[in-house]
Amino acid sequence: MSRDENIERLSSTNALKSRRDFMTVYFITKELKYVIAKYAKGKLLDVGCGNKPYELLFSGIIESYIGCDVIQSDKQKVDFICEATYLKFNDNMFSSVFSTQVIEHVDATDTMLKEIHRVLQPGGVFILSGPFVWELHEEPYDFFRFTKYGFKAILERNNFELLELKPTGGKWAAITQMNLNIWYSAFMNGKGLFPKLFKVFFLHFGGTWLVNAIGLWMDRKWFDELLTLNYVVVARKRN
Repeated sequence: MSRDENIERLSSTNALKSRRDFMTVYFITKELKYVIAKYAKGKLLDVGCGNKPYELLFSGIIESYIGCDVIQSDKQKVDFICEATYLKFNDNMFSSVFSTQVIEHVDATDTMLKEIHRVLQPGGVFILSGPFVWELHEEPYDFFRFTKYGFKAILERNNFELLELKPTGGKWAAITQMNLNIWYSAFMNGKGLFPKLFKVFFLHFGGTWLVNAIGLWMDRKWFDELLTLNYVVVARKRN
């Protein structure tokens, strides 16, 4: 089955509380900023780049930014079309590889990691993120969810040294985000009194902002990483 061209992908990392996806964008961007500033270097490859929403985070840090993806993005930002399991680049070509919210869509995870290992220079850094809690998306190309132990296991068996593994928010952030996803999915396009009231409150009277503000406060006050939306991971290529 072929994938559809030009599907809409994340384009902005502006974490506004009025956004339905505020929690996931806010926390993943926060952790990516930290690890990019600390580890990114040299010539970088973004695997599954989509619309390159995080490109500006690398400004002034790296030498060059190349993005590849299995299809062209709706903003026409992909430089090379290729699969994550068959990267069209030479061995030891990049100092850094970056891949966000892609690994769950690759059915041959080990093959993807072997390819990333191949194109990285010795000692090169791999920065990635992937979901722990999220509903089905981009079906039928949605294959995996990863615990922190799962990330550690797949990286180490593919000859990477784990350097950092950070949850993107805790259980209150995750619960808030998933509730918003459920409510929007159930009521945004529905008919009747309740869906109408939902749209008025959440779209016109700041209901989404209020729910996100309360969820963020609760997550900071009672942080617990037992449940998180995603993990941001940094690993180094072993020689």
